[in-house]
Amino acid sequence: MVTVLTLTDPLAETATTRRLTVRHATVYRYSEPVQLGEHRAMFRPRESHDLRLIATHLVIEPTPAKLHWVHDIFDNSVAVATFSGRTTELSFESAVTLEHTQTAHPDYRLETNARTYPLNYSAEERADLVRSMAQCYPSADVNRWAAGFVSMSGVQHTMSLLECMTTAINEDFAYQRRAERGVQTPSETLQRRRGTCRDFAQLMIEAVRSLGFAARFVSGYIFVPGVGRELIVGGGATHAWLQVYLPGAGWVDFDPTNKIIGNRNLIRVAMAWDHGQVLPLWGTYTGRPSAFLGMDVTVSVLDETASSGGDAAVN
Repeated sequence: MVTVLTLTDPLAETATTRRLTVRHATVYRYSEPVQLGEHRAMFRPRESHDLRLIATHLVIEPTPAKLHWVHDIFDNSVAVATFSGRTTELSFESAVTLEHTQTAHPDYRLETNARTYPLNYSAEERADLVRSMAQCYPSADVNRWAAGFVSMSGVQHTMSLLECMTTAINEDFAYQRRAERGVQTPSETLQRRRGTCRDFAQLMIEAVRSLGFAARFVSGYIFVPGVGRELIVGGGATHAWLQVYLPGAGWVDFDPTNKIIGNRNLIRVAMAWDHGQVLPLWGTYTGRPSAFLGMDVTVSVLDETASSGGDAAVN
């Protein structure tokens, strides 16, 4: 289990860099030849100060008539493929090698106006954050649940409040894998006390927005230390969490599924205001609806650090 945030940890500034390889394969199967429409894929991680891409490789079968890359409105990288001819199977295989730098116990130096709840965004920040503060699934039940974390004590430290909510979802809700796209409404997740990583991320987004925080949905991958090099069929999938904007720290990662605060083991691919804007892969086909037999998705994240010269410490 990942250790939760400790603001006074003496190792707060120690970071570790790993070389990781992410393999993501998706196969669509059809009972009869169909004409494929445009497909869009979000497989390429977002480069930043804590993530550097070393090599990327994308193979699509059948070979697209045209393949090009675009940046969407959120600056996510999207591969756009168009096809000619008909097929009974469509596959996408992505392999990405990257360097990922993470801090085990990050020490977020929040601005004075953000250290205790309620925090106050500046007028300039609020103008840019307005969309990320608006609830997508307004719910009195979710609002009351969120307010309960505020009433736990008098003066509430911002990070403690968000840490408590992250921990509560991890400990009080049961993870249940679901292959279907989309999410439960946050109210449904709250009532059922179970869901997927997407459901938990959307629940916490709505909850913190009800408290006046700016938040956004993140889609990507998670590295699980100790998993061998073998590919676990059905054991890997894309992952989802959220980020909250905190003045002085910027966009901070919160993964309620795994009780992670910060970027530990998290590889960001795409970010947006809502889950529907960061689907890893989507597209269309022309043919009978019953022709679609299903899809298989396999994801693995392997640690290549040992073979590339060992860990690198960054102070």
